[in-house]
Amino acid sequence: MSETLRSRPASAPARPSGPLPAGPVGRRGPGRRMGRFLLRRPGLVLSLLFVSCALLAAFWPGLFTDRDPLRAVPAEILRPPGARHWFGTDEMGRDLYARVVHGASLSLKGTVIAVAVAFVVGSALGLVAGFAGGWTEGALMRCVDVLLAVPGLFLSLAVVTALGPGTVQIAIAVGFPGVPGFARVMRAEVLRVRHTPYVEAARVSGARWWAVLGRHVIPNAAGPVLVLAALDLGTAVLAVSSLSFLGYGAPPPAPEWGTLIADGRDYLADAWWVTTLSGLTVAALVLSVNRISRALDGERTDDR
Repeated sequence: MSETLRSRPASAPARPSGPLPAGPVGRRGPGRRMGRFLLRRPGLVLSLLFVSCALLAAFWPGLFTDRDPLRAVPAEILRPPGARHWFGTDEMGRDLYARVVHGASLSLKGTVIAVAVAFVVGSALGLVAGFAGGWTEGALMRCVDVLLAVPGLFLSLAVVTALGPGTVQIAIAVGFPGVPGFARVMRAEVLRVRHTPYVEAARVSGARWWAVLGRHVIPNAAGPVLVLAALDLGTAVLAVSSLSFLGYGAPPPAPEWGTLIADGRDYLADAWWVTTLSGLTVAALVLSVNRISRALDGERTDDR
């Protein structure tokens, strides 16, 4: 053993026993990782920018234009897009860009209310059905199956016909057909969480049912339902615009996006921009929301 110790070079450094210090790669923070994630996805960055601009236009339209969307100028009827009017003018000489910007408030308001109605009502039904079980689950899910058997557009038309025209009314009509989807997803997640070991342990330890529901079941079952809400935003934008297009939205001269598209139908041959640019705005928002929703769904799948 002594010969072995003598044969070892005296200059050989001792090997550290603890973990190696973190290099530059180990010091990357969440901000840097997020930056690399976004740089690899330029489509997602453009989608985030467009949705952010739409939200800003809904709350602060003055950031994008200082024109009055209701002011008609007879001398500028059906002017094409240009430096003075970026989106042109409509059949009454109103600036179409200002109407699209101010219309974001009404259209996005209807979209948010529609998704909120579907989320709250559907999640409540699915939560009660999955947690209670028995005949309660059977009765609630049979009602959900009946709603699923009716096409969504027909159901929305029936609801909005009963409630009458208006932004809030079409939002409720659009949200009502989305209730079954949220109810089924929430019920499936509650059934999955209800039989997990920590929920069983909480029950055995004598915890009240509302404590188990609030501390364990709802927080662990809400993730997929929130992703579904993000996925349904694009569909809700299209549905709200469709009902506005059919004349069920806010009464004129309110600049809802669906109403703007409908107003330009009679002028497609001579003034294509009235319908086309408003429709492209709706299409761009729907595509942007869907791109962001797919990114969120992918991140949730990777986390699993």
